[in-house]
Amino acid sequence: MFTGIIEGLGTIKETQPAGQGKQLILEADFVLDDSKVGESIAVNGACLTVVSLANRRFHVDVSPESLIKTTLGKAKIGDRVNLERALRLSDRIGGHLVSGHVDGLGMIKQKKRMGNAIILSVHVPESITRYMITKGSVAVDGISLTINHFSRDRFEVSIIPHTAKMTTIDLSKIGDLVNIETDMIGKYVERFILKISSTKKEDETGNAVDMQLLAKSGFI
Repeated sequence: MFTGIIEGLGTIKETQPAGQGKQLILEADFVLDDSKVGESIAVNGACLTVVSLANRRFHVDVSPESLIKTTLGKAKIGDRVNLERALRLSDRIGGHLVSGHVDGLGMIKQKKRMGNAIILSVHVPESITRYMITKGSVAVDGISLTINHFSRDRFEVSIIPHTAKMTTIDLSKIGDLVNIETDMIGKYVERFILKISSTKKEDETGNAVDMQLLAKSGFI
């Protein structure tokens, strides 16, 4: 589990095929103190397991599923990436709860400056925007951001100077692909509602718990 608050950047130093998967060796710009083999590190928002570690360098295996779902499928030597180590229960959650399980890819369609902020417009499939709300949270390449606006196939976020400085946002260009993870709460709510809608269980009063009752009660 992560927070979407990027600790710093890293660089892909080596990439090797491993069957249908891939092996990556990365070097962090910061000291990986207290890290050890078996722990998770989010690389551009994708949760990966450290299989070897020496100073600032670490080695991860990327599964075929991750290669398909994330930008790691096109990762190459020299690429700069966002890094975040796994959340500790004693940490403050400065962003939002991020699982590191990427939902899909988005494409940067617009990048403009407004005052001291960078406004980023990202094109995504409707299967991703269905879990978005205005002022809700989204992780873009592992960065916890607040949704300003969204439509059927895109959303917009604001990037403050500190976030731009600490992440790969400043390096991104129009047309670049980015990893997207939506807020997991929306997925659970959808599954819960669909389950209720299909079974129409009765509550303690004998009334059927269905979509109409949930709407009437203010739940949806």
